[in-house]
Amino acid sequence: MTFADSIKICFAKYFDFDGRASRPELWWWVLFIFLGSLVLGFISDMVAGLFSLATLIPSIAVTARRLHDIDKSGWWQLVGLIPVIGWIIVIYWCVLPPVEPNRFGGQALLESDG
Repeated sequence: MTFADSIKICFAKYFDFDGRASRPELWWWVLFIFLGSLVLGFISDMVAGLFSLATLIPSIAVTARRLHDIDKSGWWQLVGLIPVIGWIIVIYWCVLPPVEPNRFGGQALLESDG
């Protein structure tokens, strides 16, 4: 999966909290959010804030799909609301390889699959 593919998929699945997301899909999206916020922050804080607001729902959705890939409910990302420890736990879960069999359906996408 490429950087552009990940961004297209995440915007195409804007409100899709079902299914699974591969590790590259999530991490390319995270890089896009980081770079977009950084660049737009130099232009204007308001523009950067609007960008963050516009990408909030797809960020939550792709994280939920990523957690589904390791056979956890998307609701587990609420652990991230716990400062520091919660963030570390969610990041740890997001780097884990896919779990098979999986109650969230489908086959895990191989890291090289698109």
